[in-house]
Amino acid sequence: MEENKLKSKVASSFLKLKNYCEAENFKGWDPYDGLNSKIFQALPLKHWDIARLAWIQGFKRSPINFRKLLLVPKEHNAKGVALFLLGYCRLYKLAIKGNEEFGTPDELLVKINEVTDLLLSLKSKGYSGAAWGYNFDWQARRLFLFKKYTPTVVATCFSVEALLESYEITKNESVLKETLTAADFVINDLSRTPHGKGIIFSYSVQDGNNTVINASLLGAKILSYSYKYTKNQEHADLAKKAVIAACDLQNEDGSWIYGLLPVQSWIDSFHTGFNLDAIETYQQHTGDKSFQDYSDKGLAYYVKNFFEADGMPKYYHNKTYPIDIHCPAQVIVTISKMNRFQVHEALLTKVLNWTVDHMQHHKGYFYYQYRKGVSSKIPYMRWSNAFMFNAMAHYLLETNSK
Repeated sequence: MEENKLKSKVASSFLKLKNYCEAENFKGWDPYDGLNSKIFQALPLKHWDIARLAWIQGFKRSPINFRKLLLVPKEHNAKGVALFLLGYCRLYKLAIKGNEEFGTPDELLVKINEVTDLLLSLKSKGYSGAAWGYNFDWQARRLFLFKKYTPTVVATCFSVEALLESYEITKNESVLKETLTAADFVINDLSRTPHGKGIIFSYSVQDGNNTVINASLLGAKILSYSYKYTKNQEHADLAKKAVIAACDLQNEDGSWIYGLLPVQSWIDSFHTGFNLDAIETYQQHTGDKSFQDYSDKGLAYYVKNFFEADGMPKYYHNKTYPIDIHCPAQVIVTISKMNRFQVHEALLTKVLNWTVDHMQHHKGYFYYQYRKGVSSKIPYMRWSNAFMFNAMAHYLLETNSK
């Protein structure tokens, strides 16, 4: 009885989220989109890096949403669209198993094709292969300025995974052909930093953020997907070098710092999840299981250090707040990818139950962050809702498959 009640609660929560996101046509605001303000773009301050940084951080940290007042438009974000596509692919698989609560196979196939076309239309042009970036300028401390649509390995990897899952359902060969060119983007357009016997792929084509561990692993993930379909050994070999470097950088306890710059030494939940997902993807698509011990150690650290007994998800390994919506979302996706869902189902269920109770608005959207004091309840489309849409679709498929 209790299990059925919980399933009904999750299904109801997801339907509210799905209805909200579809009504918004997947457009929305983002924590980092402050520089899209038409007011700011009309000011001479836009040429000053400190002003850009302060403006972004002001928007990001404020629990009050000033975007409508300061003319920040709601827009599509490629990574967010990719996450929605991944979620719809899960719902399609759920529907063909007989659960049509979230749409029939035919209805979901129409949606998959629509979102696939939307994601392809958001590609950044002028690079060696298919690549995607964000729909806003982004000032990273005083280190560098990313102009909008500058492709990143992060946005590109999420897009590649989503489009290939779409291809597996639709068998649209043009989608497959276009998506696989992303390997050329990784090989030709990203820089590489040697590390031990391996390499670290840069975060973007723009210099300045070249040693982020999860970003490098997402480059390896793209190449391992390419190897799955093309059997290009060069792609597998290069992916392995990035995995070697990342595993060399794993701490003895199984954790990873974010990156190698002095200001990137924190350890957090969802980037740990990205790392584990990418290593698992590499192993699944290449058949190379030589990194399993690193993966097992990382997963043990992940589930032990980032979740309280009641399911409350922690952001950092050594402190709880602010609780970021990425954290409960990514753990479901990562553990599903690693085929460990049933082993950790009790934890994932507690995490999801806590998140629905504490971080979902009655209109269906999820909050950005939960804090001890005033929480940020702004409905960010990519950061909050797309991540939870994908995670909940994973959860629904996993729990329907038992």
